[in-house]
Amino acid sequence: MDLLFRRAEGEPGSNRDTAGSNSASSLVSTLIPNLIIAAIFITLFMIFRPRFKRLYAPRTYIDSLGDYRRTPPPSSGFLGWIKDFRRIDDKWILDHSSIDGYLFVRYFKLIVIISILGALITWPILFPVNATGGAGNQQLDILSMSNVSNPIRYYAHALVSCVFLGLVMIIIARESFYTVNLRQAYRRSPWGASRLSSRTILFTSVPTKIKVAELFQLFPGVTHAWVASDCKDLEKLVEDRDDTALKLEAAEIRLSHDANNNRLRAAKGKKHYAGPEEDGTKWLNPKDRPTHRLKFLIGKKVDTIEYGRQHLAELIPKITEEQDKHWQGEHKLVGAVFMEFATQKAAQDAWQLMQQRKTRPNKQMVARQLGVLPQEVVWNNLRIGVAEHWVRWLIATAAITVLIVFFAVPVAFVGVVSQVNYLASRFSWLEWILDIPAVILGVVTGLLPVVMLAVLMALVPIFCRLLAKLAGWVTLSQVELQTQSWYFAFQVIQVFLITTFAGAVTTVINQILDNPGSAITLLSENLPKASNFYINYFILFGLSAFAGSLLNIGGFVTVVLLGRILPGKTPRKIFQKLTKLSAPMWGSEFPKWVNLGVIALSYSCIAPLILGFSTVGLYLIYLGFRYNFLYTYEVNIDTRGAAYQRALQQLTTGVYISELCLIGLFAIAIADSRAAIGPLVIEVVLLAATILFHLTLRQALKHHEARVAYSDPVPTPQDGTVEDGPVDGAGMPAEKPAPTQLAPAVGPPRPSRLPAFLQRIINPEINSVSNLSLSLEGFYHKPQDPLPVDIAKRAYFHPAITSTTPTLWIVRDEMGISERECRDTKAAVPGLEITDEGAEFNEKNKVVWSGVETGKAREAPVWEEDVTY
Repeated sequence: MDLLFRRAEGEPGSNRDTAGSNSASSLVSTLIPNLIIAAIFITLFMIFRPRFKRLYAPRTYIDSLGDYRRTPPPSSGFLGWIKDFRRIDDKWILDHSSIDGYLFVRYFKLIVIISILGALITWPILFPVNATGGAGNQQLDILSMSNVSNPIRYYAHALVSCVFLGLVMIIIARESFYTVNLRQAYRRSPWGASRLSSRTILFTSVPTKIKVAELFQLFPGVTHAWVASDCKDLEKLVEDRDDTALKLEAAEIRLSHDANNNRLRAAKGKKHYAGPEEDGTKWLNPKDRPTHRLKFLIGKKVDTIEYGRQHLAELIPKITEEQDKHWQGEHKLVGAVFMEFATQKAAQDAWQLMQQRKTRPNKQMVARQLGVLPQEVVWNNLRIGVAEHWVRWLIATAAITVLIVFFAVPVAFVGVVSQVNYLASRFSWLEWILDIPAVILGVVTGLLPVVMLAVLMALVPIFCRLLAKLAGWVTLSQVELQTQSWYFAFQVIQVFLITTFAGAVTTVINQILDNPGSAITLLSENLPKASNFYINYFILFGLSAFAGSLLNIGGFVTVVLLGRILPGKTPRKIFQKLTKLSAPMWGSEFPKWVNLGVIALSYSCIAPLILGFSTVGLYLIYLGFRYNFLYTYEVNIDTRGAAYQRALQQLTTGVYISELCLIGLFAIAIADSRAAIGPLVIEVVLLAATILFHLTLRQALKHHEARVAYSDPVPTPQDGTVEDGPVDGAGMPAEKPAPTQLAPAVGPPRPSRLPAFLQRIINPEINSVSNLSLSLEGFYHKPQDPLPVDIAKRAYFHPAITSTTPTLWIVRDEMGISERECRDTKAAVPGLEITDEGAEFNEKNKVVWSGVETGKAREAPVWEEDVTY
């Protein structure tokens, strides 16, 4: 660094004193504007919350969420909700929302606790060691390992890493066992065990010529089966019907709207159309009737209402006929079947049988998922066999790899921007940067790179999710878990490793160009300084994610501002805007927050100051997500805690990176002093112990999960099962054959080889399945009410087979036009329901529905009861 300062002396520029390090000014420049913005956002949130409940507390008043399980959280007074927010336990999310939401919020508490423990362990020892290290660093860099010039001091870093990183592995192990036990308690509760989805297995690669009776003889306890058929042609018909119906609905509303507009203009004495008729039709201008083209730009122009009625009259009977054929099994099968078992225990036995090829009753069939939810099935992927699935997966993984390599260039550029002041000291054509005021330069090197990186990452999870579907996963929960794996790898490599390396290179580019042979040594000395970027990262994410998630700017613009400027043109759109709540996507949410945990762990013993910022930043993020899961979020995809379990394993990446970095730094230091050999040996032994512990833990978790899953679950009441026997073709009841007696299911695995004392530490009795089961709220201890027979029978049919014609919901007017249109449409299209109840035009000719103010979603004509399968 002396070379940098010597070069800068006597040359033009006002920022020479900051050429060596601008970490403090960068921190201040990032912190102050973010604090101001966060304060503004939180103030606006406090003001807006009581006024816009639909946006900021929909779970407290929308009746569509108020079933026996999803009881709304309390919300009292203008600021009284703050007391409620503090009083409500996080377990409320588990009891009234989802296990995934509860564990997602728990992750932030976990990493905050780890960060606090890390600060308590590392700061008292490493801060004095680093600060008095004698390397001459400045500002925040004085607290990092880069300020240590005497390798003998590395013993402190090595020993502290053994204590802290070892403790982290034990915490992750304990949390992993807790998660397995909680998932099993949730699944095996009377409510969980009685659900139809808990007793259903999805099989693929099923021989299409296999007889239905043979399916029932494969496993004892099968009560119903749904054989998937090829619905490609039916899907097109249903899509055409729904598009036509919605166009007809919009056209009917536009017809009444235009007529009502003429009537209102006449009342105000303005220019308007008025025909000769005396009834309401006199306000209808025949030239203004809604029309559209059958094909984009070049298609024939038709009257939307007349064409819609005619086309629906043709489509509806055709669809009904095709649906009946699928019900009767008269269509091509796709090699997939859903099997429902009488009890969860019977389903578990069948699942265990299918896990080993030698115990499979049918060698071709593959059990793809136990506990599959109908709404999560990716129907187009059911035809994909296991071999094709893994070929697709390899291709998709290769594409992700190429994406990671491709993104290295722009992400590295972000890292260069974060250290641009160092480059300006070397290259004369960049010296103008040093003339920039310190505050602005701090924003450029601190805030700007973080924002650039966030924007760069926005589209990556969308691409990962698309590839996961193309890879052949058969349920949305599997798609999210695959997205989580890919996106986490992307986050670690791009957001962390490449940015860190690029930042370290730019700080010493001057010396490397003068002496290329010193590159490794210089990089090792300056790698800890790259942590300054992530200190800003924690500040930005902590404040922006907390305040931004509360204020929800995107929702405010679309729901409040645009909702008033451009209100919904149809009652259906207004209804959907009211009832469709935000839902987190686990595949993209977990990786970016786990990556923050990885960053904190990686720098914990190299630049321990980061642990303080991770504590505050992640705690603020925890508060933001906690509020949203209590008051605004609904969960659409249910991994039953699998996403969190995977996140815990991903968090160990931070432990490995931390140990490998220390090993590298110690190894490089040996060239200058053999005193670094001792710390190097300690760290290598720690790495070996971590690997051994991690492998043993994974095996123990696998055995433990299988063992607790195999133990007898709470019996399922038989009055809630569908006892229709085997299906005939695609699903019609048939006479049930006597089940073939099979060998008993594969027994539970042998106990893990973890030492007894370690088992007691990581899996204490208080976290046992039985104790966690008792802690669940009351309704979990009661079986789910039996599903109506007609709903249960259609559960695992393709949606196109069970789809009904949508009810058209138009707007009532004072002229009687909507009433006439309802009557004429019903007469023209038998079986089509159309109504003008509940919605009307206001004095400004805008569509209004009273349910928006009252939250009475169930009163809407298009309301459909949500079924918990």
